[in-house]
Amino acid sequence: MKHVLITGTSKGIGLETALAFGISGYKVFATMRNTSKADDFKQIIATESLDITIAEMDVDSDDSVKQCIDDIIKKHKFIDVLVNNAGIERHGSIEELNMKDFKDVMETNYFGVLRCTKALLPLMRKNRAGCIINIASVSGHISSGPLGAYAASKFALEAMSEALAGEVKPFNIRVVVVEPGIINTQMASDISIDAESLYPHSKRLAGMFSASLKTPTPPTLVADKILEVAESGTWKLRHPVGPDAEPFIQWRKSMTDEQWIDWSACSNEDWYKSVEQDFGLDAR
Repeated sequence: MKHVLITGTSKGIGLETALAFGISGYKVFATMRNTSKADDFKQIIATESLDITIAEMDVDSDDSVKQCIDDIIKKHKFIDVLVNNAGIERHGSIEELNMKDFKDVMETNYFGVLRCTKALLPLMRKNRAGCIINIASVSGHISSGPLGAYAASKFALEAMSEALAGEVKPFNIRVVVVEPGIINTQMASDISIDAESLYPHSKRLAGMFSASLKTPTPPTLVADKILEVAESGTWKLRHPVGPDAEPFIQWRKSMTDEQWIDWSACSNEDWYKSVEQDFGLDAR
């Protein structure tokens, strides 16, 4: 039986990923910051008779990560797959978002991944086997207001993952980056309008997310992709997932940097027309 450790499993993509691996016969270590929120998850595990162990781990804490992973390794000897899913989102213009929000996003989305990865790499390297799946985002390719802080963390994750993949391939360790688009999760639903913002981007983005979520893409789609890449043995680094993921990425690639900045800076009317023309979304 293969073992998988997944972070951020209290809801959304993380929870669905834990269930997907459990149903596929893996021994799953489903970690989360606050296990008191896992009552419904525990009920599903019991009803489905899944081999899933819920463990408390705060990826923001060196001590918490070390203690949790050391305990798992001591009892079970090895982790075949690490899924770095835990993540948070904070949105706001660069001027208006406070420094704590910038630091919190980077702490979880980037340094949290590093903590878990570094805790497991020595064992994977020693055994010359393992798979590390980092859940990034389309925002790891596209940066615009008011998601500057979030995009910065995902750009950093993409860069680190690319470097890591080259370092560990000689030890037969695979590194995979999964890049969801707009997925029907609490995080996506929480993208809201800041009525007091001096900048129009908050209202625009909230409208785009709201329009996209009218035909929602479920988190199970991402969970299935994560399981697929874990089991496939693929060495392909990046895997966009969701009907809008690849189109968004290619849309950005079709523009020069200056064109992208001009698009972000254009009038509200021109922006809404562009989104409707390119993606069929009425973001107004």
